[in-house]
Amino acid sequence: MFFLIKDTLKEISKENIENSSEQYVAILTSNEWSHNKDSFDMGIDLESDVKEIFTTKAEVNYDSLTGSFFIPDRNDLSSESRFAFALDEKGVVFIDDTGLAEKYIRNIQNTKKWRLPSLERFIYDFLDQIVKDDLRLMERYERELDAMENAILNEEKVLASERVNEIRGDIRDLLIHYEQLMDLGQELEENENNFFRSDNLRYFKLFLNRIARLRDRSISLQDYTMQIRDLYKSHLDIKQNRIMTVLTVVTTIFMPLTLIVGWYGMNFKYMPELEYWWSYPLVAVISFIIVLGSLLFFKKKKWL
Repeated sequence: MFFLIKDTLKEISKENIENSSEQYVAILTSNEWSHNKDSFDMGIDLESDVKEIFTTKAEVNYDSLTGSFFIPDRNDLSSESRFAFALDEKGVVFIDDTGLAEKYIRNIQNTKKWRLPSLERFIYDFLDQIVKDDLRLMERYERELDAMENAILNEEKVLASERVNEIRGDIRDLLIHYEQLMDLGQELEENENNFFRSDNLRYFKLFLNRIARLRDRSISLQDYTMQIRDLYKSHLDIKQNRIMTVLTVVTTIFMPLTLIVGWYGMNFKYMPELEYWWSYPLVAVISFIIVLGSLLFFKKKKWL
């Protein structure tokens, strides 16, 4: 699949690219790249096995710039798409068996119309496709964490700690992804081989600024997950302290009653109270006074 970079991406045949002086975009499968790589005259032997791609990166060669994309699926960050690329001043080639690069390029073709078309502007829009929905993803995570925090404070339900760990893992994966995208953007901005016009390097600067903001937002969310865990732990400690307070109060109230029970439970022969009719109601009244007095004392001290 081949495109010329005009005011929009114009799909053409491979023969038309070879006869055109305009910059191009090409999407090839691994097999197509193996059979046609010499026709692009980039002087490289690019690794086309996508299974060997584990990072997003760019490398400068003598007469080309090559690299790879390792893009987490935003719907399931435990899975990812991988593809390679190679570019020079004439255009860029994507070696992709997943269809993701084609999806991004079709989106650009359908939504972008450039006043000043260039390879640099296309690359900026392509990179933008990778992260265009990430802000909404961050907002979704933030709302979910807010709901967890409110549930903890209102004692509505037990925190699903597994979900907090999942979010924290997702944010960690995104942070790694953003760091790699920043490295790639910086490599493009350095323009070591002078493939890009100096006036258009601002596109890469714009992309780097956007990635920096997303990275900072991710770090903030990662810290938020730790705060949620600490808040839940503190909440559990408070609940345990309340339980211990109640148990302590109950134990303290019944200690004098236990003394009375133990005292009159002794089997001594001469205990005159046992022979008086008023002994039982007197002990009952004394016990009631002890309980009531203890409760009032604890209430005054704000221990209840």
